[in-house]
Amino acid sequence: MRIRTFQLSDYRSVAELLQVSLSEECCEETMAALAKQLSWDSELVLIAEREDSIIGAMIGTIDRNQGYVYRIAVHPDHRGEGVARTMLAMMSQRFRQRNVFKIQIAGDKHNEVLRPFYQSLADHPIDFVTLSKPLAIMAI
Repeated sequence: MRIRTFQLSDYRSVAELLQVSLSEECCEETMAALAKQLSWDSELVLIAEREDSIIGAMIGTIDRNQGYVYRIAVHPDHRGEGVARTMLAMMSQRFRQRNVFKIQIAGDKHNEVLRPFYQSLADHPIDFVTLSKPLAIMAI
């Protein structure tokens, strides 16, 4: 598995991944947040690929020196293989390169179901936080 930065040519594949991985409402919110984050900083949108297929995506952002993981999506056929854990480690590294040392999870209703996963990551200090506004509508 390879983790890399999102490229424009990934857009269609990522949209398809989000459709099969997330609820319809979550997918719509995530697509809007993806567009916003890409306009700010595409280095914080990660792609997991295996054999030229995109199997995971993660959207991170930094706001006021705080690092946030907005969304993780892993294709249902590849869950339980460490994809999310590997992407989170890479995101953590990218945050550290920018002097952001604590990862926070955007604690919306869609991420709440992933709380046990995040709590299982003893090697990463993670807090759930409620954003004042969804990432898709936050101002720069």
